[in-house]
Parts: sequence; C-alpha cells; structure tokens
Amino acid sequence: MGVFVFWPVGFNTYLAFNHYEIAGGAVEWNNFDNFRRIWEEDLFHQAVKNSLLFLLVVPFIQLLSLLIAKLVNNKMPGMTFFRAVYYIPVITAISIAGIVWQFVFKYDGMLNSFLSTIVHLFHIFPQDKVVDIDWLGDPDIAMYSIMIFTLWKGLGYYMVLYLAGLQAIPAEVEEAAILDGANAWERFWKITIPMVKPTILLCTMLSTIGALKVFLEVLVLTDGKAETYTALYYVYDQAFRNYDFGVAAAAGLVVTFFCMILAAIQFRFFGDK
Repeated sequence: MGVFVFWPVGFNTYLAFNHYEIAGGAVEWNNFDNFRRIWEEDLFHQAVKNSLLFLLVVPFIQLLSLLIAKLVNNKMPGMTFFRAVYYIPVITAISIAGIVWQFVFKYDGMLNSFLSTIVHLFHIFPQDKVVDIDWLGDPDIAMYSIMIFTLWKGLGYYMVLYLAGLQAIPAEVEEAAILDGANAWERFWKITIPMVKPTILLCTMLSTIGALKVFLEVLVLTDGKAETYTALYYVYDQAFRNYDFGVAAAAGLVVTFFCMILAAIQFRFFGDK
C-alpha cells in the first residue's frame, strides 16, 4: 500500500503544485499555476463535461446487471454456463475487445448491417437504402457508442457482485414472503432490494468512479477524437505526450475531487442511516 498507493498519491499531489522537468528531474514550485492553466483551458472543460456525461451509463449498467444476476440466480439447468458467458467480456483484454467493437461500429460493420436489415424488414427505408452511421466518428453519438461498449464490458463484473449479494439473502425470508402471498414484484422490491442495498452502494460507487475515470475505452476506440476526450485522457495526454507532469497531476487531483464528491453523495443516499 505504501509503495503502490500512498507514495504515488503523495508524489502526485506534490507535482500538482510544481513544474517538473523529466530530464534530470528538476522541480520548480509554482503554487497554483497548474490549476490555473487547466481552469483556463477549454479542452479540459470539454474533457470534464464528457466524463460527467459518461455517468449516464451508471444506472443502465446497475439495473441490467442486477436483473441478470436475479435471472442467473435461479437453480435451473445451464445457469452456470450463462454466468460464465456473461463474465467472458470482463476477462477479455480491452485491446482485443476494442478491435472487435471497431469492426462492429464501422460503416459496413455488424451494427449497421443489423439496423439495415431491421429497417428493410419493416419498410422504413427503400430497399436500396442502407444504414451507414459513423458510430465512432460522429461527434454527436461517438460518446454514446463508447458507453455501449463499456456497458457490454462491465455487465458481467457487477452481475457477479450482485449475485453474491443475492445468494447471501436467507432462503427463509423469501419462503416466508411467498407464504404471506407476496408476488414476484413485491418480493423483489420489498425483500431483494433492501437486503442487497450494501451491494448496490458498492456497485454504484465503483461504476461511478469507473465512469469518471474512463480512459482505455476511449484510447482503443477513438484515441480521443470525435468529442470523446475525457478528463483522464487529458491527464494521459499532458503527461505522456506533452510531458507536462505538473498539469497532468493537477488534472488528476481534480478528477479525484469529483470522485470523492460523488462517492460522498452516494453514501449519503444509499448508506445505512
């Protein structure tokens, strides 16, 4: 923890208030100049807006993963297989998954072909008309395309966490509710949700922080182009392309600040009273 967490966090905080030269390791104290630079830079404002926009994926991934966990928690033949299938994207390297999804999102890719089939089936467009949406190049939809990829990639991870929470619910509670005449919806809303509330808090907080820190998905799919420039991509760009580690450290602290605020809000509303 000291080597891989506390020292990097402390050194990053120190760099945020300094101008750091990588050649020779020269450090020059500059107070709040790094924070003033990112405050005045429109690119960083756009990056923060994109990262906050990415929070839209959080409720969808939580709801779907909880529903899937509820589904695969049933004791039916083949459920172990489905649990493994849903988890495969989690253990797939993001570089490989990104290459696959680039083929899905390209002009003549699977998604446009599927949509073309649908619109022809229902005669929405003429037969010679094909769907040719630029999913990763159109500034209006590129960010939402990355959200779809993130949803697919992380669904199995949160499903496993919710599955653990569901399996911790005593069977006697469910059986007693059935005997009292509670239907499936009432059992889900009045028993399942309250008893997995700690898991909901954990998963919501993890997915919120993950959404604010989205970086690899942007790197492998768009390389920061087409209005998909996020806050953590800005940190990477400043540090490893511009070699301005002070500005990168300051931007990293701002991202951490946003994460802490949202985590505190979630603890306030989902935590135990």
